[in-house]
Amino acid sequence: MHRPHPAEADVAAALAAVRPDLEARYAAEVPGARAAVLTRLWRALAFEPLPWIAGRETGRDGLTVRLGDGRRLHGPAPDPYATDGHVQVVRLAGVDHDHPARLVTDLAVPHGTEFAAELADSVASSALSRAGQEPPDGTWPDTDWGWEQRIVDGHPYHPNCRSRPGFSVAEQLAYGPEHRPLVELGLLPVRAAECLVSGAWPSELRDGERLLLPVHPWQAAHVLKRTPEPGPTGHPLMALRTLAVSGGTHVKTALSARLTSSVRDISAYSIGISAVLSEFAESLAARSEGLVHMTRTRGAATAHSPDLAAVLRESPEVYADRGAGERVVPVAALATTGLPQSPSWLGEFARLALTAGLRLLEQGVALEAHGQNLLVVLSATGAPLRLVYRDLADIRVSPARLKRHGIPVPELTGRIVTDDETTLRRKLFGSLVAGALATTAGSAPALRDALETAVRDVPGTSDLTALLEEPLPTKALTLMRLSPGTPGDQWTTLPSPLR
Repeated sequence: MHRPHPAEADVAAALAAVRPDLEARYAAEVPGARAAVLTRLWRALAFEPLPWIAGRETGRDGLTVRLGDGRRLHGPAPDPYATDGHVQVVRLAGVDHDHPARLVTDLAVPHGTEFAAELADSVASSALSRAGQEPPDGTWPDTDWGWEQRIVDGHPYHPNCRSRPGFSVAEQLAYGPEHRPLVELGLLPVRAAECLVSGAWPSELRDGERLLLPVHPWQAAHVLKRTPEPGPTGHPLMALRTLAVSGGTHVKTALSARLTSSVRDISAYSIGISAVLSEFAESLAARSEGLVHMTRTRGAATAHSPDLAAVLRESPEVYADRGAGERVVPVAALATTGLPQSPSWLGEFARLALTAGLRLLEQGVALEAHGQNLLVVLSATGAPLRLVYRDLADIRVSPARLKRHGIPVPELTGRIVTDDETTLRRKLFGSLVAGALATTAGSAPALRDALETAVRDVPGTSDLTALLEEPLPTKALTLMRLSPGTPGDQWTTLPSPLR
């Protein structure tokens, strides 16, 4: 128990060379990082349809997972909506495990070797992220990137919450938002005739007949193997590859590294539909009666390669009335404000989020409204006023529902278009309720109370009925990492917090 893992030792050795002042803090954060990742893994073992699990038994002393080979795995009763690191030890066949990577190694399941390596990286990187944090001083950030850099632990439910394979310790310190660096983007010139452009590409990123495509320095060094021209400097946001640069622009770059679970490149499909989606989203916001704003895409371009592309978006800050003291806060950062500790505040926020999300779903648009994409405009006193949504690439649009409400159907094709009811509900419920609202509440009891308060005032629809009466869908994140041959999302259900 508590013996160093090689991944943790490697980070400690690297810190001794590049940031010796963080060594002691890093060592102190390792146990908490292990518990944080183990808690996420235990949630998956408790609720996901993993093929090598034969059954689950709940008792007074916790949960027992029966494996297909006859072994038993025992741990505390799981809270599917908890965000703390309350799972510190689980017992496999009589042996205690406090490290998620060693647990997966001993489980000896298909593709477990690769997953265990990612978990080890996630623990070590989480401890590094925590070590670099400054003690809170009670003040709120005054910039959009200041809020983004408050998110330390990454994805609230994915065991690979901080996995950054391919990033050295020095690179994590140089590029990770939680370390608050200033990053210089590169600019690679590409002939405009060789690019796919959507929207208006700005003049300052043109050089005659060439486009200057913003490139992340990690991408330039490790993937493109080219030395770009110096570009703008920016503050990395919680997505790491997206940076806030001067002038109120957020630059989303391609980053061909697997962060959490996905390779963060940019497809030609998402570039091609970005302008149409942005215009469509503006029309949706106009119909929302002031409930939600949609950030606009200023321009997008790709050199017909997912490794060399960029998207320019406006900052969500433009939707705050700073003169009135309003602030725009990513939902993922709400826990750092202390506001969700108030049941009445949490209920009001849930009412706002459900009303906006279900109204858009009824009209034909399912948002990917997790804590990174969804932001809330707070009044000077902290009251939730309205929402801001960004990153349209993963929404789903139902032509049939749009037509039913007399809304013009945008010229869209591909995966974003579907009339399948299950797909639409999974997209919204899995991201908004099992994601944004659950992580803001932080536990099943708090989430239940907030939803019970909120649904009294939410207009009734068939989608609301499904939310109230059916299990809650969520992505089976661990199953997806252990199923490399299965493309796309895989799903499971969680106990309804309302039943």
